Amino acid sequence: MKKNTLKQITLSAAAVLTLTFAGQSFAAAATFQDLSSTPVKDKIAELQQRGVIHGVNDKQFMPNATITAAQGIQMFVNAFGLNIDLLNFVKAPQATDYFAHAHNDAWYANALIIAANNDIDLSPDLNPEKNWTREEFTHQLILTIEKHSNLPMIKIMPVDIADQAEFTNGFDGSIQRALALKIASLDGTGKFHPSAGITRAEAAEMIYNALKYIDAHPAPAGGLPE
Repeated sequence: MKKNTLKQITLSAAAVLTLTFAGQSFAAAATFQDLSSTPVKDKIAELQQRGVIHGVNDKQFMPNATITAAQGIQMFVNAFGLNIDLLNFVKAPQATDYFAHAHNDAWYANALIIAANNDIDLSPDLNPEKNWTREEFTHQLILTIEKHSNLPMIKIMPVDIADQAEFTNGFDGSIQRALALKIASLDGTGKFHPSAGITRAEAAEMIYNALKYIDAHPAPAGGLPE
């Protein structure tokens, strides 16, 4: 009679996860057909070619639709090459291990698992399907950049923002840094509109600006000292 033994099986992240997008149809290489009136259409097209952003189908990007938290997180994962290839798990991770309001069979599940294991300060109470505001997206974008890009330290001179009193506590610093790095901008009246929903086009433009800034300021040879 064989004796039962308890074996701990270590699963590599690469073995249990692939960056797929089940349940959502994404764009092919052809240019989106709904960008003719979008001022940042060239930036969106470049990000599409780089595989950073995807459409809701093979012809539409829906630039004026408000972005959800899940869509924003997927952008971060794609844009900054976040992964968990070097991590080991004793069991296959699930999105609900990190975010109570997530769904493990949703198209965004893998992106949430990757983001949670890359320490970009997402709240466990995150609702992936909730629309993100301009300040929420900007705050999380800046945190992601600062965690995963060896940017040079710069002295920031805070700018006057006409609606700064409307910022959520703790987000003003991220927004000031985004403005200083020219990742975000104010409107013609000096307002940021922090509580307004951020559109897919606006989010794509910020991602584009962030990548351009990072490309122009490469990390020092050898990276950070240990």
